[in-house]
Amino acid sequence: MITLALSKGRIFEETLPLLKAAGIEVTEDPETSRKLILATNRDDVRVVLVRATDVPTYVQHGGADLGVAGKDVLIEHGGQGLYQPLDLRIAKCRMSVAARADFDYAAAVKQGSRLRIATKYTNVARQHFADKGVHVDLIKLYGSMELAPLTGLADAIVDLVSTGSTLKANQLVEVEKIMEISSRLVVNQAALKLKREPIRRLIDVFSNAIPQR
Repeated sequence: MITLALSKGRIFEETLPLLKAAGIEVTEDPETSRKLILATNRDDVRVVLVRATDVPTYVQHGGADLGVAGKDVLIEHGGQGLYQPLDLRIAKCRMSVAARADFDYAAAVKQGSRLRIATKYTNVARQHFADKGVHVDLIKLYGSMELAPLTGLADAIVDLVSTGSTLKANQLVEVEKIMEISSRLVVNQAALKLKREPIRRLIDVFSNAIPQR
């Protein structure tokens, strides 16, 4: 049995065509089913539904043989014990710094001000500002990041941006792009040895089915 860890939403939806290319179809809709383990049309493959941030942990510790996780999640996790053979080029977005439209971010950085940054991506944010030589106090939040600058909790946020519509709706602007984000295939290293042939076949099929844009 091969167990694939996926998170609901965009990653799940954009992984389906890759699975289909491998002759795998999930038999239940995760949005309507209450099950956390979903069967597929193949007896030897199943899908487990976990939070996006938990995918690397499930794969690392053998709760799943492989999974799909965003680059952002993998950086925060550290990627220990994981083989990352493919950038699947799905669920694309970017990691950016955003602030209130009336906050002069460029001037604050230039003057060497100590910035308060709200984010759940503390490792990415810490490294980014350290590379720039900017002193920051990091405030870890898990949701409604846009609220932090609006209430004075933070000067700016570091978060994922796709269309930018959420920022705009909350009078925030993207002031700096940190990195492009897409989702990766991650594989448990022990599973790769024990189930080498079926996992290698999946990797090869996924590789050939990756969107080229």
